[in-house]
Amino acid sequence: MEHVLSKTASTTVPAGAIARYVHAHEDAYIEFLTRLIRAESPSTDPTAQAEAQHLLADAMADLGFHVTHLPGTKTGGALYARPARRSRGTPCQLLLGHSDTVWPLGTLNEMPVIRKENVLRGPGAFDMKAGLTSIVFALRTLYALDLSPALCPLVLITTDEEIGSFESKPYIERLGRLSHRVFVAEPALGLEGNLKTARKGTGEMTLTVRPTDASGEDQVVLEMSNLVQRLHALADAERGITINVGKIEGHRKDRPTGRAYGRMAVDVRVVTREDARIIGETIRGIEATSPRVTVEVCGAVDRPPLERTSENRYLWRQAQALGHHLGLELNEARAGGASDGNLTSPYTATLDGLGAVGDGAHAEHEFIYVDQTLDRCALLASLLLAPSREEGGVSQDTP
Repeated sequence: MEHVLSKTASTTVPAGAIARYVHAHEDAYIEFLTRLIRAESPSTDPTAQAEAQHLLADAMADLGFHVTHLPGTKTGGALYARPARRSRGTPCQLLLGHSDTVWPLGTLNEMPVIRKENVLRGPGAFDMKAGLTSIVFALRTLYALDLSPALCPLVLITTDEEIGSFESKPYIERLGRLSHRVFVAEPALGLEGNLKTARKGTGEMTLTVRPTDASGEDQVVLEMSNLVQRLHALADAERGITINVGKIEGHRKDRPTGRAYGRMAVDVRVVTREDARIIGETIRGIEATSPRVTVEVCGAVDRPPLERTSENRYLWRQAQALGHHLGLELNEARAGGASDGNLTSPYTATLDGLGAVGDGAHAEHEFIYVDQTLDRCALLASLLLAPSREEGGVSQDTP
């Protein structure tokens, strides 16, 4: 892709040519997507990530990218790709996705890849292997049409997004700081395919109730009951704050003392970073109301909200305008869950939901609409050509 990156970026996006090329190569798109789906890659099996990552690495290498596998300790690591030849300090844009899915090995036996007219089904098709395919084919389209991206394209594909991005988070945040903008190839929201311009911040917190002496054991369950009510009282639907107590365990035995204690898991979701700070501090500051017990709190809201910042609004308006040129009427929405876009948004302009149009993430009816997903691939290619809001605003070298 050297010759593509060395040219001056297009000032007028040839929307028709891009859309025609993407749709003309539908068969190649579906063939690659099918191979990617059949390369089953559950988050909880690091070794199972290899085949999908290998397919993606080969596809990026064919486009002239230098591809590096960033190893993981408890995950399958991450795939980082950048143009093999580029000028140091060139402003960059990041394409972000993940190859891990929630489906265990062997799911294909019960959920095979099936194409029927405009619908393609398969485990991980919607979330998010069609999005990964769109990354490859958006870049392939620019290569084939001899078009230069406005900013140097970087690609990061992780293998632990579905389990919290606990190993990939430093890579994501670093590249977010170094990039002018980030395009997240997560699936769109709803059957109408809304782009995700906001997401709630999320966190998992654990509260443990321990007796201070043997006589306090009978107070543990009472305190846990009180905590559930106190936590639910922190929820505020109007502000988008949800507090959900999940698994509750009582009468666990502490090995050193032999005393019974209790534990509960709490899911926290907020709309703003300020609420993330307030709710996090409030829960961490909880003290026991029952005598002879203590409350220990672990965890935090570790994925900040993806908010509608001025930078993110600019990127959304660009997408909306480009969609118009492609004959697409785009709308926006807020997602209740988080993605890796939450991790880049505090540092740079981020637009999410640029992957598949369909439904059924984490569900047995998972599917994509082929035509609409190809339209989004054309949109992604067009966005890569669009000028950035600030020219030359990022001078750091990328890794």
